[in-house]
Amino acid sequence: MQIGEVAARTELSLRTIRHYEETGLVIPSARSQGGFRLYTETDVARLMVIRRMKPLGFTLDQMRDLLDATDRLDADDAEDAANATGRLDADEREALLERVRTYRQAAAEQVEKLRVQLSRAEDFADTLSARLDRNAPATRV
Repeated sequence: MQIGEVAARTELSLRTIRHYEETGLVIPSARSQGGFRLYTETDVARLMVIRRMKPLGFTLDQMRDLLDATDRLDADDAEDAANATGRLDADEREALLERVRTYRQAAAEQVEKLRVQLSRAEDFADTLSARLDRNAPATRV
């Protein structure tokens, strides 16, 4: 699919998608004869991972690190399914899984912080609503 369709599906701007290409996070899988970027479902899935990491405060380097770990695990799983033997030894695989676990933990911590912030924001909005309700002019019937 072309970049416009990818932008619509991921709710990312064309500029953001191009930026992720420039930084090496998501490289289009192909180019058309006219030079247009062409993306696969795998590319879209990578963009969705990035889109989900960004509001949690992860840096581009952290995004790249996580994508590298998951790419290597996925490639090993595919190799394992095809040949009955993976390319990674047990220690390498465990190290990659530990990297993913670390990101999962960091994401969970950020989600909890966001829940607290949301709760405080809702309390604030309720306080303002109550103030407005108390000070609203009485309506005449």
